[in-house]
Amino acid sequence: MLRGGRGAALARRCLSSAPDGLKRTPLHDLHQARGGRMVPFAGWSMPVQYGPGHLESHLHTRRHCSLFDVSHMLQSRVYGRDRVKFMESLVVGDIAELKPDQGTLTLLTNEKGGIVDDLIVTNTSDHLYVVSNAGCADKDLAIMKDRVKELQAAGSDVHLEVSDNALLALQGPSMARVLQAGLSNDLAKLSFMNSATMTVFGVPGCRVTRCGYTGEDGVEISVPAAQVVELAERLLSDPEVWLAGLAARDSLRLEAGLCLYGNDIDETTTPVEASLVWTLGKRRRTAMDFPGAAVIMSQIKEKPKRKRVGLTSVGPPIRPHMAILGPEGKLIGTVTSGCPSPSLRKNIAMGYVEAAYSRAGTVLTVEVRKKHHSALVAKMPFVPTHYYVAK
Repeated sequence: MLRGGRGAALARRCLSSAPDGLKRTPLHDLHQARGGRMVPFAGWSMPVQYGPGHLESHLHTRRHCSLFDVSHMLQSRVYGRDRVKFMESLVVGDIAELKPDQGTLTLLTNEKGGIVDDLIVTNTSDHLYVVSNAGCADKDLAIMKDRVKELQAAGSDVHLEVSDNALLALQGPSMARVLQAGLSNDLAKLSFMNSATMTVFGVPGCRVTRCGYTGEDGVEISVPAAQVVELAERLLSDPEVWLAGLAARDSLRLEAGLCLYGNDIDETTTPVEASLVWTLGKRRRTAMDFPGAAVIMSQIKEKPKRKRVGLTSVGPPIRPHMAILGPEGKLIGTVTSGCPSPSLRKNIAMGYVEAAYSRAGTVLTVEVRKKHHSALVAKMPFVPTHYYVAK
């Protein structure tokens, strides 16, 4: 919710829809001033890449540090003594076991076992902080609001607020050095998927979460919208930090073996098929008290008919929707994500294949422009990840 005052007025202007119907983040003018090529994405005007180009941006993130504007993502807060009960009625994770300021990736599921969205839920001192995908924001919010009403009608203490904060992701091996210069807190004490409220380069009230979508050490910073330009410019004053757009974000996450909602997972995909069983809490599996539990637990026991796999190949790039063929030439699956890997200098992809063909090392065929090209089932991540764990 946008609150009163000058900062809120600025945020309201920046987040409102422009004449083309696309929403703008508070950093929209900065992206344009810095040479960002803006494209429509999930109802927002977002930068796809900058002057140096996609390849250079991707490799710079792997070697140094990049700043991503992810303010299009939905940030919400759940308050009340029954907030854990509320969240566990929607997702598969064990939210009750989260320690203070610890977060987890979890899945919002439907009664058929399909994935409605993948979320990060963090347990703070007095609320749950939830980050949802931009493309799922409207449906996630509708689901959460409906469940709040149901629980409130039954006497539960829970209520939902939508945050007006902007969100920045600072990712890459130089992140810790760059960010530590603007913190009084010791960043070395903050492990992967843990969070803390800090003053960052003079901007108070920022929630810094050690996580990201690149496979590198990184943070996401939830910052008051009225001060996000100030913070972004301060971070970009370090020559190690480049702005990066959607193109680099996509190739980085694919190298890290991470799913893109709407491509690799959706409401027709179960956590078992997607190789995301690890998101199911042990207690939740026993209780079977999450949406779609019967379907999901049955698949765990009996094995799914298809599985998400990684693929590598040489030759023409592998792209989404391309057919995957088995050794006998029959159709066994479909590519969901694919691109040339800037780090590996070969093609990488994800897709779903019949379970019998999902073992790493299996030689398959991908149909590229009506021609057949060999592809190898590969373990993911394709590139080693560097998530930070405090010593």
